[in-house]
Amino acid sequence: MEKAGAEKSTLHSRNKHRSRYDLKALTDSCAELINFVSVNKYGDESIDFANPTAVKILNKALLKHFYKIESWDIPEGYLCPPIPGRADYIHYASDLLASSHNQIIPKGKRIKVLDVGVGANCVYPIIGHQEYGWSFVGSDIDEIAIRSAKNIVDINAPLKNALELRLQPSKRDIFKNIIHKEERFDLTICNPPFHASAEEALAGSQRKSRNLGQKNHSKPVLNFGGQGAELWTEGGEVGFISKMIEESKSFKNQCFWFTSLVSKSGNLDGIYAMLNRAEAVEIRESEMSTGNKITRIIAWTYLNEKEQKDWVKVW
Repeated sequence: MEKAGAEKSTLHSRNKHRSRYDLKALTDSCAELINFVSVNKYGDESIDFANPTAVKILNKALLKHFYKIESWDIPEGYLCPPIPGRADYIHYASDLLASSHNQIIPKGKRIKVLDVGVGANCVYPIIGHQEYGWSFVGSDIDEIAIRSAKNIVDINAPLKNALELRLQPSKRDIFKNIIHKEERFDLTICNPPFHASAEEALAGSQRKSRNLGQKNHSKPVLNFGGQGAELWTEGGEVGFISKMIEESKSFKNQCFWFTSLVSKSGNLDGIYAMLNRAEAVEIRESEMSTGNKITRIIAWTYLNEKEQKDWVKVW
């Protein structure tokens, strides 16, 4: 592990996690993290990233230290995402909004964001609100995830009146039932499940287990967790984004920018073809790099130049 202060130059320039984890500062903020800090084989202090409890407490420390979230927890087995990558998406999304606003990032609760699949962890809204003051609606098909996210909001004063949670009653729908009539969103974000089946998700987990040095690869312990709906969906990533694009046409005048993460570059050609068939007026692509992993953000809008200018007048 590199020493604290070594910069992760691949992360967004505004990402607070460009420096390696300063475990001394993090344990000062969250004392229970000290129980998971040890000296690794390189002689550096680190945590065991194969240990899901250690990863969860690290996230708790990061959210407390950098985002003033005093109390954060998730139910056992639910997705515990890496904070630096989540922050990158938010910062690139802010650049997208700024590109329509004379390169000025719009801030404050007037900017309304929909997080599709908010999860039990509520991390995207936490970072988006604490960094830029945006207000959020978080949707999910999982009642436990919604309850967990609501609890995080209720017990952290900075999040009060900044985030609304909505349960999606239909596993077939994404924006339907969630976006209300005449409601407007400046941005939608989504980290779709990218596996096409439970078997594919298991195979991916087994590969990750081997990379982390776990011995029992056949029954891997997921260090970042994840329920079935968080990890896989019929048709995989392309199937989910295809449905999102199809539904987005029905809300083309209620959302400025629709966005989604795309984990596999081989899926981009098909996604562009779908967006062209949907007659998206403008399509953008950004590339994020966290460690050895490269992810893309695909963004599209149905608003023409005049409609875009009229939209941002209220920002």
